[in-house]
Amino acid sequence: MPSLRAVKAFVAAAKYQSFTRAAEALCVSQAAISRQVRELETYLSARLFERVGRTVELTPAGSVFFEASQLSFVNIAQAAERIRRTPQEKQVLTICCSPAFSAFWLSQHINAFRADNPDIELSLITTQNFQTREPGVEPDVIISKFANMGEGYTLYPLCHDVIYPVCTPEYLRQHPGIDTLEGLRNSALLELSPYGRAGVAEHVDWRVWLAFHNVDIDGRGAESPPLFHANDYSLIINMVLANQGIALGWNQLVAGLVEQGRLIRPVGEQMTLRNSLHYLACREKDNHDTCVRVRDWILSEFAR
Repeated sequence: MPSLRAVKAFVAAAKYQSFTRAAEALCVSQAAISRQVRELETYLSARLFERVGRTVELTPAGSVFFEASQLSFVNIAQAAERIRRTPQEKQVLTICCSPAFSAFWLSQHINAFRADNPDIELSLITTQNFQTREPGVEPDVIISKFANMGEGYTLYPLCHDVIYPVCTPEYLRQHPGIDTLEGLRNSALLELSPYGRAGVAEHVDWRVWLAFHNVDIDGRGAESPPLFHANDYSLIINMVLANQGIALGWNQLVAGLVEQGRLIRPVGEQMTLRNSLHYLACREKDNHDTCVRVRDWILSEFAR
């Protein structure tokens, strides 16, 4: 490994494009910056800077090393801050959930909890892969479809998946024929694809949902618009809100939008996955009082 002090001098010089400004930022002399950069160039057997007037510019080799070095310093700083930080007045609790749950459920409910619990500082981590977590990250609360989150977690069932089509009132006015399953099948269907979503939910797509109601998606007319596929549920719902088609709505995610009238159910049919559940997993022993308060809040909201 090269000298960490030399790398720090190099990153500062590259950031400011000046040995003088780098020296001022690090509270050392310009000669010290020059010496440390030369030391690093000798170690790497490559020139890292070219002088351009009063400034310096990275060489191709310098650009490669700067990108890696700067990212490493950022990672070190973030890890150090996470370890160093010890709040005295606030209790910090980390919640882990999927991006869709964060965007459509948590964002609708969390403001009231924060107002009622000003002494709790919440930290949110979103992921699509609940089995592989970043080293050193052990969430206090996890909301997922996994019945086993490992040692130390107490599990509470939240809900089954209830899935039904949703669109905007405007889209229904523009396409009145979608109030039947056959009309629905022939409309602009927005499809949630399974790629990169292992462990988030079973793959219920339009083919599965329609087949559950004895409608074959292959019977779509030749004039039907092509299906749109995306593995980003937030994108799918935002497209629905922009009157671009119909999507399958997971009740725990879209119920708030339906209650607000921003989305409606063009047909009454729905599908309930009774063989699986969403769970709330809590590390209650490590942070008992805070975890219990968050646990009770989430359970009470789902009980409604």
